[in-house]
Amino acid sequence: MTRKLRINGHSHLLPYPEQIPQFMKDKGIFWVDKDKKFMLQKNWKRPVTDSSFFLNEKLAWMEHFKIDHAVVLNLSQLYGNGLRLEEMKQALRFQNDFNAKVQEDHPSKFTCGFVVHPGFVRGACWEIERCVEELGMRLLCLPTHYMDTIGTWRCIFDEENEPIFELANKYNLAVEIHPYDGEKFIKLENTSWRFHLIWMLAQCADAYHFLSLNGYYDKYPNMRICFAHGGQLAQMNLGRRVQGFDGRPDLFEGKEHPRKAVGHKNIFFDTLVHDTGSLDLLIKNQGSGQVLIGLDDPYPLGEMESDKQSSYPGKILDLAIDREIITENERDAMWENNVLQWLFGNDDKRKKDLIDKIIT
Repeated sequence: MTRKLRINGHSHLLPYPEQIPQFMKDKGIFWVDKDKKFMLQKNWKRPVTDSSFFLNEKLAWMEHFKIDHAVVLNLSQLYGNGLRLEEMKQALRFQNDFNAKVQEDHPSKFTCGFVVHPGFVRGACWEIERCVEELGMRLLCLPTHYMDTIGTWRCIFDEENEPIFELANKYNLAVEIHPYDGEKFIKLENTSWRFHLIWMLAQCADAYHFLSLNGYYDKYPNMRICFAHGGQLAQMNLGRRVQGFDGRPDLFEGKEHPRKAVGHKNIFFDTLVHDTGSLDLLIKNQGSGQVLIGLDDPYPLGEMESDKQSSYPGKILDLAIDREIITENERDAMWENNVLQWLFGNDDKRKKDLIDKIIT
C-alpha cells in the first residue's frame, strides 16, 4: 500500500542574501542582510525568525517534521504595489525565476508559485504565459488587493482582471489568494500587529465576497482557488452576507447569491485558523474536501515548533481528531488528496507525476 504523504499547501522561502540582485537593495524594493537576521525594504524591516526561511535549512526542517513536499508561494513583500513599472516587472520576474529554479532543482520537494501584478493586465497575462509555458509552473499567486495604475486600491476579483482568470482557466491553474499591504490603504496606525492579526483576515473575506458575487467559480471551471488563512472571517461572515443579499437585492443586481459558492469544488481553504472552533466552522461551511493543510512556515503566525505558542506543524489537525471534528481519513486527505486536487483538479496524470517524484 502506498504510504500517506504529507504535502504542505502553504509555505514560503527566502532567497539567500547573495541571490538577491543588487538593484533590489539599491531601489529599496527588498533584500536580506548578510547575516540573515532581517528581511528589509525601504523604511521597513522584519526579523528572520527561523532558519528554515532558507532553502537548505528548509529541507532539513521538512525532513525533521516528516513533511514530504511543500507548496511555496511568492513572498508577500514582492507583490509590487506602488513600484514604478520597470522596477515592478524586474522584481516580480526575479521572484518568479527564483521560485522556478527551486522547483526545477528540487522537484520532489517543492511546487512553487509565480506572481503577477493585476494593475497591468496585459503584462500580467504575458508573465502567466511565460511562467506556465517556459518555466513549467502551475500555481498563480495573487494578492487579495492591489494598486491600479492611478493609485486606487482594488479587489483582485474586479471584472477588469477577467483576462487573468481566462488564462488561469485555459491553463488549468491552481490559484492562491493571499492578503498583504493592508496598512497602505486602511487608514489606521500600524500598531499591535493589527494588519496581520485582523485586517489580513478581513482582506481574504473581502476577496471571497467578490469571487462569489461574480460567480467566477462557475465562469472559469478549470481554475481552482485557495484562500490563505482559512478565509477565516469569510466563514464567520457568511450569514451576514446572505442576509444582506436577500435584504437589499437592489445592491446586488446581476450578482450571484453568496450561498451558491459555499462548498464549491473549485474553492479551497487552508487550515491555518489557529483554533479548532474556527476549523470546525470552516469544515461545516465548506466540507472537509475543500480544506487543505497550510502551515505558513516559517513565519511566526504559521504552525511552527514553539513552546511559547504551544505549537508544532500539523497540530491543529491532531487536535481536531482528538475533539472529533475530523476523522483520520479526513486528516490524511487534507495532507495529500485535497492539496493535489487544488493543484491539478481532474488532471490525474499530473497528480501521479508529482506523487512519483515524491516517493521515488
